[in-house]
Amino acid sequence: MSTVARPKDQALTGILVGNALTLISALVFGWGLVQLLWPFWIQSLVIGWYSRQRILKLADYCVEGVKFNERPIEATPETQRKVATFFAIHYGGFHLVYFFFLLAFTLTASSAGYIDVRNEGSGELMAVHVGRVSALDWLVFAGLGWTFWRAHRASHEEHVAADLAGKPNIGLLMVMPYLRVIPMHLTIILGVWLGGGGAAIVLFALLKAGADVGMHRFEHWKLQTSVSLR
Repeated sequence: MSTVARPKDQALTGILVGNALTLISALVFGWGLVQLLWPFWIQSLVIGWYSRQRILKLADYCVEGVKFNERPIEATPETQRKVATFFAIHYGGFHLVYFFFLLAFTLTASSAGYIDVRNEGSGELMAVHVGRVSALDWLVFAGLGWTFWRAHRASHEEHVAADLAGKPNIGLLMVMPYLRVIPMHLTIILGVWLGGGGAAIVLFALLKAGADVGMHRFEHWKLQTSVSLR
């Protein structure tokens, strides 16, 4: 079984720069958790968009281990479209929930950037700093979103070229984007526990950067070098 040659990883630098700029912005502007989550939410949408495009651009693919309604599927153009549609609905719905979560925190935060969170055990309310989004912040979010878009567009082009030369597993392609959302869950839980301060900001930024680099490396090296050539 032959393998796909490893191309130069030109997209990794862009991903690292995007994460570094986000952390720097958070520290310079004194962001809270909500302000930090907005650009990463935008990045996650970009990842989802290109993941769907990648599925639709497959010329040949493997369906080993992939089932719909507990039934094995066949590698047909119709199946390819169904998988892309299912992913778009599920991934999109997941991020729609995140959108309303972020919007609620953005709109309800006090002028000092605090929200009240009730302790499930004691029933007491505690003030958690999540940040107050300003007009300048939205401009920064847009700039960071553009940075992530450039990075993931480059990554997408590299992955599609490898996919066309091989036979990737369509189920794996559909699952991988979700793994980058895990740090967002951890931030919400641990961020509240840490009080939403600087420690939570740094923790989230490191978790997110680690997930980005780890998943990009997995896609770029492991996935591309494990598919068989047609």
